[in-house]
Amino acid sequence: MEEQNKVKLHGTWISTYSKRVELALRVKGIPYDYLEEDLSNKSPLLFQYNPVHKKIPVLVHNGKPIPESSIILEYIDETWKNAPRFLPEDPYQRAQIRFWAGFIQQVFEAMGKAFMTSGEAQEKAIEETHEKINVLEEGMKGLFSEEAPKIDGQNFGLLDIMVCAVLSTHKASEEVLGNGVKILHPERHPFLSSWVEKLNKHPVVKENTPPYDKIIVLSTHKASEEVLGNGVKILHPERHPFLSSWVEKLNKHPVVKENTPPYDKIIGFLHFITHKTKESRVC
Repeated sequence: MEEQNKVKLHGTWISTYSKRVELALRVKGIPYDYLEEDLSNKSPLLFQYNPVHKKIPVLVHNGKPIPESSIILEYIDETWKNAPRFLPEDPYQRAQIRFWAGFIQQVFEAMGKAFMTSGEAQEKAIEETHEKINVLEEGMKGLFSEEAPKIDGQNFGLLDIMVCAVLSTHKASEEVLGNGVKILHPERHPFLSSWVEKLNKHPVVKENTPPYDKIIVLSTHKASEEVLGNGVKILHPERHPFLSSWVEKLNKHPVVKENTPPYDKIIGFLHFITHKTKESRVC
């Protein structure tokens, strides 16, 4: 029975959709088991729990699966009614929050286009992102009466989760895009900038943000593939277009170039680690 009552989350560390659910569980103080999914080799359980879309995240509660991050967030709020509540009781206010949550998703999709394109297409995607950010800035000012929401143990709503998932790492996104591109301008977007700053100081948000070293590991995937041999691929451009595009842009950034060991040293180190691992297995 105890096993049945457990909460489990199937996700992946790089997914903002997974991070939304993790953040929701953590701010509610809900214990859960996390299962990291390899998106190039998805587990049989994931296919079983989400046979329609076969995607993460999937929350499993009382042995029953709930797919889709937006549905999961509402399920969590309706099942665990302790503070903080993600949606207000008033039907009109709740509708407004849902509307703007959907709009923030549109901001995320526009940003995604900017990462996955180049040249003129990328310029258009960045312009679309800026237009949507401008609309969001004015919309949030109107919704919250010109002052960024209070964020604490009693106040952490659906829009906090969405803004955190999409904009809390905007500086890293700006570095990857390069060319002085700014997603958030403190002067143009004072409300959103203040909100994001508050969110990034929240301890749960700090815990939930992917560490920089994981991105560095991704950026050296080609060296890892060479050591593994046999045609093994860690990143497939066809299967992982978003990650492949992101890593390609990261590797062109001057700071990443300076911070990444020379290719031959990475190869040597990985061969050394592989050799030592094999030795320890023999012993």
